Amino acid sequence: MWGQDKQDGKRQTDVNQDTEEVQGESATVKEGLEDISAFVGKGVDFKGTISYNGTVRIDGSLEGEIRTDGTLLIGEDAIIQAKITAGTIVCKGKITGDVVARERVKLRAPAIVNGSVKTPVLSMEDGVQFNGGLEMGQGTQGATVHTLTGSSASGTKRVGA
Repeated sequence: MWGQDKQDGKRQTDVNQDTEEVQGESATVKEGLEDISAFVGKGVDFKGTISYNGTVRIDGSLEGEIRTDGTLLIGEDAIIQAKITAGTIVCKGKITGDVVARERVKLRAPAIVNGSVKTPVLSMEDGVQFNGGLEMGQGTQGATVHTLTGSSASGTKRVGA
């Protein structure tokens, strides 16, 4: 029981931190928790399509497709094999598949991404592994296409700003 309480406390802290990062520094802990629509916990295996509005956090395993205009939070223990289309994606886990984000993608260590990413804004911490293609830009006009293999360089790149 004590171990479970500690784990739930850690999960709660991670959720708060990731949600505040997406919403901005002025977000309160209470607001961050209210905004999460669903939570796929560690040890949960899901196969199929998830379509939602709002914010979803995944810490388990998912195979299939994710579609949303909202926010997708991918925890450190998550393993995603899917085509992902979202507004904003914050990832600490492993993604295998193509990713399209309308607003931004944040890759936080120790994230691993194997697949193409299309987004106007990409930020990557040191320690992230990115293997695949990258297309940055609003639509097709002014897009920059890169092929990256290996570990990340830190920083944020904006195209069209």
